Amino acid sequence: MAIPAQLLAQQPSYKLIDVGTFGGPLSNLNDGNDGNNSVTVVNNRGTLAGWADTPTPDQFPAFCFDDNCFVSHAFRWHAGVRTDLGALTDGVSSQAAWISASGLIAGVSENGDIDPLISGFPEIRAVLWRNGGITDLGTLRNGGYESFAAAVNSRGQVVGNALNTVPDDFSMAAPGFFTTQTRAFLWQNGTMQDLGTLGTGTDAMAQFINERGQVVGWSYTSSAPNTSCPFFLPLTLGSFIWDEKNGMRDLGTLGGTCALATGVNNAGIVIGDNINDEPTERAFLWENGSIRDLGGTIGGNQTTAEALNQAGQVAGVGTLAGELFYHATLWKRLGEITDLGTVDQDPCSFSSAINSKAQIVGASLPGCAFDSNTRAFLWEDGSIFDLNTLISPGASLHLQWARDINDRGEIAGTGLDAEGNAHDFLLMPCGANGPSDCQEEISGATAGTQAIRAPVTYGRQFTNPGNSIRQMLRRGLGPMPHILTPKAGVANNSQMLVTKTNNSTGQR
Repeated sequence: MAIPAQLLAQQPSYKLIDVGTFGGPLSNLNDGNDGNNSVTVVNNRGTLAGWADTPTPDQFPAFCFDDNCFVSHAFRWHAGVRTDLGALTDGVSSQAAWISASGLIAGVSENGDIDPLISGFPEIRAVLWRNGGITDLGTLRNGGYESFAAAVNSRGQVVGNALNTVPDDFSMAAPGFFTTQTRAFLWQNGTMQDLGTLGTGTDAMAQFINERGQVVGWSYTSSAPNTSCPFFLPLTLGSFIWDEKNGMRDLGTLGGTCALATGVNNAGIVIGDNINDEPTERAFLWENGSIRDLGGTIGGNQTTAEALNQAGQVAGVGTLAGELFYHATLWKRLGEITDLGTVDQDPCSFSSAINSKAQIVGASLPGCAFDSNTRAFLWEDGSIFDLNTLISPGASLHLQWARDINDRGEIAGTGLDAEGNAHDFLLMPCGANGPSDCQEEISGATAGTQAIRAPVTYGRQFTNPGNSIRQMLRRGLGPMPHILTPKAGVANNSQMLVTKTNNSTGQR
């Protein structure tokens, strides 16, 4: 059926940029590993950060979790130029985790050495890309061989996680894989600082930092078993906010032994999810020392908070009556929840990001599982759009997941090419003439490419871990979203409701 011209004129339209690869099959964006969902991969300058495969076979195939594994490099894309950010040495991989408002990029790089505590496993280091170079942030003073950067602000303060050498059966970075404590760090002015833990907990992970230098993350609070979300982490789990004046503060809970912060804005408002012992998962907001349920439902009992903007508006997910299906949601204020719906009456959708105009992006799932039929969406002013219908017909990619949106309305995400390989994309809003301004598609093959200069390694060589094991780092397999606790009949959940993969089959 033909769409009336008046309705077409009301729809937004976009120019598609296929970021492409460095000669390998895949490119990826940080997708918020282990439930850390509220990440920035495209800033308000329109600069995109991610990583892409090269044609070089990876030298650590045993840890790739892929049939074909290639060296990947972090990239920066800006104004038609894709820059290879390189790695700490030749022949190893790097990945970008976060880009600041000023364009600083934090991430990880292998350094060419083998971790002496894990047979054959490469050492991974937190890194910072700035001023045309890469800086190895090192590790903590008490040793360890792995560190991971999670976020960076415009001051150049970097947060993340590092492993020390203290034995730990429940290492937060990856219980059962890593065997020493995970510690949250803040790196600034050349020094990596251990931020400590909550209560008598032994492990912590720093996930976010705002422009004021407030750090938000997770910590074990004791050695007591986690009865609310043992499928996620085994010990009692809380969330914290840290600053120079007050140190580490516990955000508290809404009940139960599992509270997971998922974002913070520049006002110091924190969002997250709380799981009680039923178990039921509820989105929370923390502000000025008080934790509150965001309130409301869309028919079911469960909600999660996925992202927030500077005004404190929150994008999330909620279950429908019966707890079988879930939809993306919006809270403009406490207790006021909006069901954003789905594309073409799909049963499920989830949100990933929200900008200052309350435009929300995410994915709509025909089968409530992340697969080749999943399609990226934009929600604005009460309407939800399949982003595949807002670009020129015959595009080179199927837009699968919209990951981030900046205040200019530019959308970053992941799509599938004709062979089912994941490629990063950037959508740029068209001009006043609508679709007629959007006929030109820009691909990675035609975009300008350059490489940065040689690495800059920071003086001391200390070590410590971070966000996720190499499976996540190599393939970007962050399960999304982290919602909804295991319940009978809920899509056979064991830990996460939706699993993102890098191929069209949706298989791990």
